[in-house]
Amino acid sequence: MSAEKSAACNVGGQAVIEGVMMRSPRSFAVVCRRPGGEIVMREERWHSIWDRMKLLRWPFFRGGVVLLEALVNGMSALSFSARQQEEHQVAPAALATDTGDERSATAPDSADSADSADSADSADSGGKATSAASFTGVIVLSIAMAMGLFVALPHLLTWLIGLKTDSFAFHLVDGGIKVTILVAYIGGIGLMKEIRRVYMYHGAEHKSIYAYEKDLELNVENSRVQSRFHPRCGTSFLVMVILVSVFLFAVLLRHPLSSSTLVDHLLKILIKIPLMFPVAGLSYEGIKLSGKYRDNSVVGVLVTPGLWLQRLTTREPTDDQLEVAILALRKTLWREQVAEDVAQHGGVQVYASYSEALLGAFGKTREEAGRSQILCTELPRTLRG
Repeated sequence: MSAEKSAACNVGGQAVIEGVMMRSPRSFAVVCRRPGGEIVMREERWHSIWDRMKLLRWPFFRGGVVLLEALVNGMSALSFSARQQEEHQVAPAALATDTGDERSATAPDSADSADSADSADSADSGGKATSAASFTGVIVLSIAMAMGLFVALPHLLTWLIGLKTDSFAFHLVDGGIKVTILVAYIGGIGLMKEIRRVYMYHGAEHKSIYAYEKDLELNVENSRVQSRFHPRCGTSFLVMVILVSVFLFAVLLRHPLSSSTLVDHLLKILIKIPLMFPVAGLSYEGIKLSGKYRDNSVVGVLVTPGLWLQRLTTREPTDDQLEVAILALRKTLWREQVAEDVAQHGGVQVYASYSEALLGAFGKTREEAGRSQILCTELPRTLRG
């Protein structure tokens, strides 16, 4: 990027069911392709907890926040994308002709939500409360299952092998078991056709972000030739978390906490759970450095395991999947470029094709959209990538 241009936004994303979610500092966007081929776009103003608690923006604190926000965003995007597939199968005519009610239900921050409020009104308030409670329950359950699978189970299995926590070997084997469980899980679900398509959208997400970071024209042709492996991927983050946890736990959990062996191990498992926040903080800083100094040979060695694992979590995407990823990226960057709190074009829109989405959402033809360069010219320095 030339010196006179502003730095690009720090953008990240996630593959969802037949679509891609993208996040920039001020925007949350999800773009999916319905079974009938229509493209549905959802965009909202994103308010990070950092906006209210500046302390959490500091290095080594922000990693835990990023992890929790990624979980919340990911669950929300997955739920939205699943509804696009399920509801379209149940009532395709209703979805094809009426998107006003959907705006109200999925984009409460948009200006258009007021127009359809009468159709839901107070009758939906109980349903929304139930939905919010269910959503919270799913997140809590997901965290509990993750802690059980990747914290408690590896610790107990390592103990059963006969190793003691005062040895580095215990934590090294513990980490090895975590990696084995992670690889087995990712590889196992990858055998499912639906998940393989999610992995293809994951590859599309990486390719579109690479094209943007290289300041290339944001189109299918330039995205297609990019690598599907990215050092800042969440997969690499998980590997970094495991590596950091091995060394941190080896230092902090060497000494016994109880004369009873069983109680000692149970206490250390409980202590490991809150320690995952500093582990996430350290891991996040490592991932940021890997993205900043990706050409450094030492950094290259550290990120290699994560890039290897991405061979399982990504697949080469098709052009129509790249189109969805590009639209998601352009949609989240749109708010950064236009205005912080503008409501225009927010909410949910449905388009018949990629070209129509480019014209309807951004006022550009396919050729004009490809030539334009999207930059975060008004971002505060602290939010720039």
